[in-house]
Amino acid sequence: MDKFIDYIRNYTEHPVSSQEKDLLQQAFRPKKLRKRQYLLQEGDVCRHLSLITKGAMRQYSVDDKGGEHTVQFGIENWWMSDRESFELGSPSRYNIDAWEDTELIQIGYEDWWRLRSEIPAMRILTAEMDKRHAVASQKRIHAAITLTAEERYLEMMKSQPAFIQRFPQNMIASYLGISPETLSRIRKQAFLRGD
Repeated sequence: MDKFIDYIRNYTEHPVSSQEKDLLQQAFRPKKLRKRQYLLQEGDVCRHLSLITKGAMRQYSVDDKGGEHTVQFGIENWWMSDRESFELGSPSRYNIDAWEDTELIQIGYEDWWRLRSEIPAMRILTAEMDKRHAVASQKRIHAAITLTAEERYLEMMKSQPAFIQRFPQNMIASYLGISPETLSRIRKQAFLRGD
């Protein structure tokens, strides 16, 4: 739980009392996943928000032809969930699985909302998380409709180099909305230019 307290401190200068730490300790539960083990499967309801403390995960959908479409990657200090399913209690359209052996801490819906009202630092943290999520979503949409495939890849290299290093090329291509062959060609051209 100390890692989570440090995580909160990165987003807010509001102190967390020892009583609040106890509330957090009671609400969050550790979970371990082996590589390729599911956190969530399509059709299930997302019951927890999960913070990755170690490892790497991806969130993706599968189309009628079996093609995978990656919508999110997560590594240490990233949250993984289907927020729509979590907030609305609706069946998820996504799968979330571990790409590496992964350790998480999880919190359920009722505890999440209770702690937001009881712990000021949690209220500040979630407001900051929501803001960053909205900005990231807007940037991703903008990139998808205005940037070329090469520009999207170069932006990912600049903003999320750990993703390039930790996930295979076919998943990166899926995230960027391009074929693995196109990504291979873009990477080769970038290498030849010295990018």
